[in-house]
Amino acid sequence: MNRFETQVLEILPRLRRYARSLSRSNDDAEDLVQDCVEKALARRATWRGDNLQGWLMTILTNLNRNRARRLGAMPAFVEIDEANEPASDAPERDPLQSDRLAAALNRLDPDQRAVLMLVVVEGYRYAEVAAMLEIPIGTVMSRLSRARRNLASALAAGNVVELRRSR
Repeated sequence: MNRFETQVLEILPRLRRYARSLSRSNDDAEDLVQDCVEKALARRATWRGDNLQGWLMTILTNLNRNRARRLGAMPAFVEIDEANEPASDAPERDPLQSDRLAAALNRLDPDQRAVLMLVVVEGYRYAEVAAMLEIPIGTVMSRLSRARRNLASALAAGNVVELRRSR
């Protein structure tokens, strides 16, 4: 196995996590990652050698966009029973917290969710995300701001518990 292939293998967990956040399905995410790696290996000669992870994330993003176009408009939300838990190594303290977070993430606009996952989860800088998604840096910042605001609002709304006195 050469250096390129070794680096691709090291990046696979991040690709899987990002693909799950985009597709909201483990099966679709695996298909996206497989297509991404297949395309990267086939087009290895076009890689400039500077940022393999960014190049792979861009391929994955574009594959997801093409998939979304083929399938038509994606639903604005997913039923809680169909929602997948976000990838995490640490166990959650509140068992319902991960379900609420997954549902709130799934309700985000796909463009907002992609920017949020790349900046917050994957740790990319705004300029890197702008280059990956081929959008202006200002658009990255506004989508991230809206995503954070919408996510906070959705999570705060779930904290309201109605109590009634027994008579």
